[in-house]
Amino acid sequence: MSTCSYATMTYTPAQILTVDRFIADYGDDSRYELADRELIDMELTSPHETVSGKLAMQIGIAITNANYPWFIPRTCLIQPFVEVATARRPDVVVLDETFLVNEPRWQREPVITLGRSIKLVVEVVSTNWETDYARKVEEYALFGIPEYWIVDYRGLGGTRFISKPKQPTFTVCLLDGEEYCQQQYRLGEKISSGLLPNLQLRLDDVLPH
Repeated sequence: MSTCSYATMTYTPAQILTVDRFIADYGDDSRYELADRELIDMELTSPHETVSGKLAMQIGIAITNANYPWFIPRTCLIQPFVEVATARRPDVVVLDETFLVNEPRWQREPVITLGRSIKLVVEVVSTNWETDYARKVEEYALFGIPEYWIVDYRGLGGTRFISKPKQPTFTVCLLDGEEYCQQQYRLGEKISSGLLPNLQLRLDDVLPH
């Protein structure tokens, strides 16, 4: 596993944007997302992209084997709340194609505004781990996304989230009402997904080499 670099996020408060302006200027740029009108530079690195790519491949295999009408878009923005200028760009997002006809923006641009269109989101943890473990847990739950994975392949999260000793951790969040129930997995453990019961995956399978 590479240890020489990792994904980081930096905030640039000088860039104050609406969702429409952000989509127009940065919608095709996977490096950026928007939070409360502030542009976030995610500064993606090769190990981060390796983990994201391997996860997408494993999820895609499970979807195909189950013959679900779901797919993983190459790029996708999530606008969770109309009244808040936020546009998230998960590392992996699984969409239900049967619901996309109801999406008001989808025919023009890859933007999702309805939680029922999304089956699963995955965030690969970077140095800004607080967002993945706290704020996005709340946002995605309120948006009604059934399952959310937090893939902390370096064990960067705070001990209140991944306990001591800190170690690589894969957290599966399953929606129960308006909150997530969370189950954590460590290296060597088979991951259980509520949406993909046929999934054959361990955290070891997606680590960068």
